[in-house]
Amino acid sequence: MSSSFPWLTALIVVPIVGAVLLWALPAGLRKHTRSVALVVTLLVLALGVGALLLGFDTGTSATVQLYEQHAWIPAIGVSYAVGVNGVGLALVLMSIVLVPLVVLAAWREQGSRGVPTDRLRLYLALVLLLEAFMVAVFAARDVFLFYVLFEAMLIPVYFMIGMFGGAQRRYAAVKFLLYSLAGGLIMLVAVIALYLQGPGGSDGFLTAHLTGLDIAPTTEKLLFLAFFLAFAIKAPMFPVHTWLPDAAQQAPAGTSTLLVGVLDKVGTFGMLTLCLPLFPDASRWAAPVIIVLALVSILYGAALAIGQKDIMRLIAYTSVSHFGFIVLGIFAFTSTSIAGSSFYMVNHGLSTGAMFLLAGFLVARRGSQEISAFGGLQKIVPVLAGFFLVAGLSVLSLPGLSTFISEFLVIVGTFARHPAASIVSTVGVVLAAVYILWLYQRVFTGPTPADLEGTRDLSGRERWVIAPLLALMVVFGFVPRPALDLVSPPATVTLEQVGVTDLPADGSK
Repeated sequence: MSSSFPWLTALIVVPIVGAVLLWALPAGLRKHTRSVALVVTLLVLALGVGALLLGFDTGTSATVQLYEQHAWIPAIGVSYAVGVNGVGLALVLMSIVLVPLVVLAAWREQGSRGVPTDRLRLYLALVLLLEAFMVAVFAARDVFLFYVLFEAMLIPVYFMIGMFGGAQRRYAAVKFLLYSLAGGLIMLVAVIALYLQGPGGSDGFLTAHLTGLDIAPTTEKLLFLAFFLAFAIKAPMFPVHTWLPDAAQQAPAGTSTLLVGVLDKVGTFGMLTLCLPLFPDASRWAAPVIIVLALVSILYGAALAIGQKDIMRLIAYTSVSHFGFIVLGIFAFTSTSIAGSSFYMVNHGLSTGAMFLLAGFLVARRGSQEISAFGGLQKIVPVLAGFFLVAGLSVLSLPGLSTFISEFLVIVGTFARHPAASIVSTVGVVLAAVYILWLYQRVFTGPTPADLEGTRDLSGRERWVIAPLLALMVVFGFVPRPALDLVSPPATVTLEQVGVTDLPADGSK
């Protein structure tokens, strides 16, 4: 297929132009802030679909396509180099699907919380700026460019939490920033050290030039650990996860959707596309410990989710558990488990994004995030209850919904090489049923408090926010092949780069 059109650059530039346009809107046109933001995000979505249909060959999804390269800082070997394989494109598409839904979710809720038009304009401009960074980081093919984007994403999210969040928003925003900056600075040292190990020159930071280097074992292990720590914080994994519940609790629902649904995937995406191919020997060396940490994340996140009293914190802890599954699949080193983890990243964004948005609608109606403040809503708001149940069932990986496919692939693929770890991880599946069904029971069943009798059901706009996500969950649950065709071939290539012989899902040699 032709890739002469700069699809990825367009996907990056258009939301930046949209953000500048929102900031520069004259006073007389600021009433159109929401419409402008929505049109820009839909244009980005159309460009993404165009890139998939017109510029990307799904038959060769293991190769980097839509590639563009331009000298940026040639004196130190930095290039503007972007391109995606099937995994990168899948995450780009997931990102640009979520953003217009977040804009729609903020359509009225921000105003009902007393946010002046100018502040809403700033919020939506930050959303557009973040969209550009999200696309760029999944497409970056230069390690230094990746690092710059890895850190740049922190800026809009910091303000989206710190300016528009709850009562403890500044604390949560600073904690998020400090954790992420600490991991990023450690990675920067490793980025520079890795460049010194490479061929240098004007393209010295290109990922392709830094793959397959002959690095001394001790040096490779140190570089791997630096990259992995930054990605583990971003993911987040136990024990560097504690910033996430605070951020999710204090951030607006739309911000939490993008933070957990997209930004946290940069961590697992980095493990898959940087840690493994750049440091194959160190990846194999560290895999046993990482698998143990992944299992701890699965069980610990699920157990803490069960005990939460705040609905946003509960959803955040479910993500700690789910990211444990993703990391487990990556470091189990089978093509089935890695493909499952890649697909899981997409499905988690859909299901958890829907959960955060629905929880935001509930909180806007009740004015409280405490689970005990709800009850008996199933009779009052049947559409909201039904949507919430489907999203929750996707989170717990019910067969017929997309998350089941990816979680099943991770568990089966892991069993081929690490049967004990696979068996332990299934406890997380059982715990997921506990925390989702118990949450639904407490919020939607039982007697209805008198002050909730007049609660309104989802409006037409709110249904449009959630319906596309539920539709994708069902479609990918029954017809997962289009998505798996994108992510499975790159999994095989990754194993070859790591130097590990694949094992069939049945464990036969």
